[in-house]
Amino acid sequence: MDTASNGSAAVPATAGRPVVGILARTAPVTLQGVGMTVSLTLQRHVDFLAAAGCAPVLLPLLPGGADFPVPLDGLLIPGGPDLDPALYGGAPHPLTRGANPNLDRAELALARAALATGLPVLGICRGMQLLNVLHGGTLHQHLPAVTGDDRHSPETAAYTLGRHRLDVVPGSRVAQVLAGGAAESACHHHQAVDRLGAGLLATARAPDGVIEAVEAVDHPFALGVQWEAGQTDDERLHRALAEAAGRASRTAGSARTSRGAATDIT
Repeated sequence: MDTASNGSAAVPATAGRPVVGILARTAPVTLQGVGMTVSLTLQRHVDFLAAAGCAPVLLPLLPGGADFPVPLDGLLIPGGPDLDPALYGGAPHPLTRGANPNLDRAELALARAALATGLPVLGICRGMQLLNVLHGGTLHQHLPAVTGDDRHSPETAAYTLGRHRLDVVPGSRVAQVLAGGAAESACHHHQAVDRLGAGLLATARAPDGVIEAVEAVDHPFALGVQWEAGQTDDERLHRALAEAAGRASRTAGSARTSRGAATDIT
């Protein structure tokens, strides 16, 4: 058995820390002159969750899998490509891009499993849209055609975040998360919630009425936001997910202890 320098048994790096899974994205890259496809996530997702006391783990998406490869205390569903419109009965808009049915099916299966077990879930941008579609909702496939402008996804030469204030429902989960700071959106999305899914509440909107946050009813922590959390210095959402994961971890630990005690008694 490996031991630490003080002679005690080595402790896994995740011991005592809630484990939060981050669903991976795939992208082509060139490394040392070689083209390849990699599974990745934004480093800020990792840094923010680690700073909040979690052990972040990257979860590659496996076809047909609805099981998590490691026990999780929370799940982060990040931004990514557009969802396949067929999932909500839509015909593809000419500007719907990057849809990947295999990716969609894998993410939907994992999100469904997480919600069914009460696992804390944070959906960001595409992640929020996926939560809405999972609950039977639909999407605007190209928001500028609805709003008449590109304020949610500025069309500039360089990647630019659209910024606007949020109208937040008092007492909502997102209101609690954003309390004590600015309620503003830094976004870059050309799609958005159209019909809200059953069992979801719209708890934040942009001034033009576009839904910017949704929350699952009767769930300990299932929150989706449309803005690009992880691409600014704002860590509040990641801290909130970490706190919810910590509660889930302690509850799971208590349940395991109770089961162990009952086994000893018998």
